[in-house]
Amino acid sequence: MRVGVPRELKPQETRVSLTPDTVAALTARGHDVVVEHGAGIQAGIADSDYTGSGATIVESADDAWDAELVVKVKEPISDEWHRMRPDQVLFTYLHLAASRDVAQAVLTSGITAFAYETVQRSDGSLPLLAPMSAVAGRLAVQVGAQHLMAPYGGSGILLGGAPGAPPARVAILGGGIAGSHAADLAAGLRADVTVLDVNPDRLASLPANVGGTLSTPDTIADAIAEADLVVGTVLVPGARAPKLVTTDLVAQMRPGSVLVDVAIDQGGCFEGSRPTTHAAPTFRVHEALYYCVTNMPAAVPRTATRALDTAIRPYVLALSDGWRNAMEKDPDLAKGLNAHDGQVTNAAVAAALDLPVRAA
Repeated sequence: MRVGVPRELKPQETRVSLTPDTVAALTARGHDVVVEHGAGIQAGIADSDYTGSGATIVESADDAWDAELVVKVKEPISDEWHRMRPDQVLFTYLHLAASRDVAQAVLTSGITAFAYETVQRSDGSLPLLAPMSAVAGRLAVQVGAQHLMAPYGGSGILLGGAPGAPPARVAILGGGIAGSHAADLAAGLRADVTVLDVNPDRLASLPANVGGTLSTPDTIADAIAEADLVVGTVLVPGARAPKLVTTDLVAQMRPGSVLVDVAIDQGGCFEGSRPTTHAAPTFRVHEALYYCVTNMPAAVPRTATRALDTAIRPYVLALSDGWRNAMEKDPDLAKGLNAHDGQVTNAAVAAALDLPVRAA
């Protein structure tokens, strides 16, 4: 099979989908791998690293997309839509529920599209979302602490406080992978941390120095109103994120408070959230600052690329031997199929887009 690795075109997207290690594993199986020139440069991977693992470097995106299996990091943007075709398999983060335009482009092309974020194990865990959720959760605290500083428009509070001055209060919505990593880092920086989640088992698994609360309308309102930094991480696999924080509630927060919406890829869990970029990451809602960057892990491409590659490698190898065969052998991967032959094949995605769901 011919496997293509295009350079990412989403603004400020610095990750690359595959490392030379996975390329070597593919070529050892007899597959041809083509990598677009410069695709890995910002993640610290030179073209020569790929050729040393058996890949061929191609000069154009058209050549990188001229493959039976295309492996990307983020959803195809409009400049890439014309390259998708029915005889291809696309494997990437898709987030179709949050973008009807991307969904329509995928369906119109007829491409067979697997989404990292809906590959799901029998226990409900999301193995390909987990590594980026961990990175995003930690980054959420870092960027939140930065934007709490007065020069960035924040209230001027230090996350961990200082002798004679209290620490910042951090409220984290959701105790899953992103939320627990955010809580761990915030607590490590000596902030006053509370995690809200409807699942008591998740709260019980939090570090001992992190407070956990079962989220009810009253507790969410109280926690948000008193918080200096709010990190929203709530996720429903394949579907749009629920809106847990209203703008009326944001209006009650201290001026210069910061809200980081990690769930923005799935539409965001704060009312008023809208996608932003690393170049212009924030905007104001009332007197609070929203941070809604849709590809947060791209800020740390060396870390994020390697974490992603490690997670997706076994699935890429399986798909390289034929997508139907891979689905039959692995029900977790089968749940990742979002679209085939112009039809939506994932129930949660179909419901979010108000479209019928069809079996592949």
